[in-house]
Amino acid sequence: MRLPGRLSAAIEVLADVETRHRPVAEALKAWGLNNRFAGAGDRAAIGNLVYDALRKRASHAYAMGSDSPRALVLAVAVFDWGTTPEELNDLFAGDTHAPEVLSADEVRRLSASDPLADAPEHVRADLPEWAVPSLRQSLGAFWREEGRAMAGRPALDLRVNTLKSDRERVLRTLERVQAVAADISPVGVRIASGDRDSRTPNVQADEGYLKGWFEVQDQGSQIVALLAGAQPGEQVLDLCAGAGGKTLAMAAAMRNKGQIFAYDSDRHRLAPIYDRLKRNGVRNVQVRAPGSGALDDLTGKMDRVVIDAPCTGAGTWRRRPDAKWKLTAEQVAQRVGEQAAILEEGMRYVKPGGTLVYITCSVLHEENAAQVEAFRAAHPAFAPVDLAPALDAPGARERVHLGRQGVLLTPHKTGTDGFFVSVLRKAP
Repeated sequence: MRLPGRLSAAIEVLADVETRHRPVAEALKAWGLNNRFAGAGDRAAIGNLVYDALRKRASHAYAMGSDSPRALVLAVAVFDWGTTPEELNDLFAGDTHAPEVLSADEVRRLSASDPLADAPEHVRADLPEWAVPSLRQSLGAFWREEGRAMAGRPALDLRVNTLKSDRERVLRTLERVQAVAADISPVGVRIASGDRDSRTPNVQADEGYLKGWFEVQDQGSQIVALLAGAQPGEQVLDLCAGAGGKTLAMAAAMRNKGQIFAYDSDRHRLAPIYDRLKRNGVRNVQVRAPGSGALDDLTGKMDRVVIDAPCTGAGTWRRRPDAKWKLTAEQVAQRVGEQAAILEEGMRYVKPGGTLVYITCSVLHEENAAQVEAFRAAHPAFAPVDLAPALDAPGARERVHLGRQGVLLTPHKTGTDGFFVSVLRKAP
């Protein structure tokens, strides 16, 4: 497919997302099934157009005076991909698969030297206006830069499984995709995001992945898993284990010594963990399926309880940009209530002198520092642990948002998804 056909397809997919209110990934998959002539490169390019349009929906809609699928896709083609309006019209002319030629108003808007000159701050930052007060509290003076960073493409990050391999070996096996060592995580490997129609490599088909040498995991997730501080020989409860990404990271940090109890209230989220444990060579994890009394024997006995709390996912807006525009203040409040309940549940398992670790993939103040402050006010026996000494990579302490309640990682400052971690020690 040529660019005009790809633009038309992206407009079609965005219209499907808008009218049928279904996830972007599902709409893209449906388009691919209905258009089997499209090759892998075409599907990747169309996906890039769709996701780029959604990442910058606010700024592109302002520039175009419309948030229609056509307006958003044309804005991506010109403002992000560097095609000129004149080139688009030349390409569209006589192409039966192309969108309609640009109108005079579209050409004018796409040719503007600064289409956002008079735009409100939240539009220039590509953020929902209602979320700005929360982001100001959590991100401070960097909230605009962080918003723009959250509107960019994320890198592909991998975590080296030190139970089976090391970073140098993984880097050698991934030389063909220009993989480099991550700059903060000591077990991280990064493959840079491309531009325009570039394809993300399918590393899960790589021999190293199949052998369990590495896992796909954002560097931010790797860092918070390391800051959780699980030590060899400890008894650890991963209370919201999900598919097991942080469980696997902690098992490697513990060198397969001690015991991790992996639990999740949703057995469907937990299901993939079994195959992942086997492939990674993990032997110190006991999976506890949800059910009545599943964790009763652990009450008051855990050295460390890790809560990777259900959250809005506001830190992952680079990967799920449609969620950015669907989230509401009411949904945030609901999540905050759920998080408070899980913290109350998790503290029951911490032994005297033990540690409670609270993690989110959010950048919203209510879900992070404010949540920890409220918990500590109700439970003064839990005191925050200073995480600065654990951030020993060069420049790491200066790059994170380091507060009294914990550490916040962000796309602009750390080049990661947004993650928050607080480590609280219970009085002996």
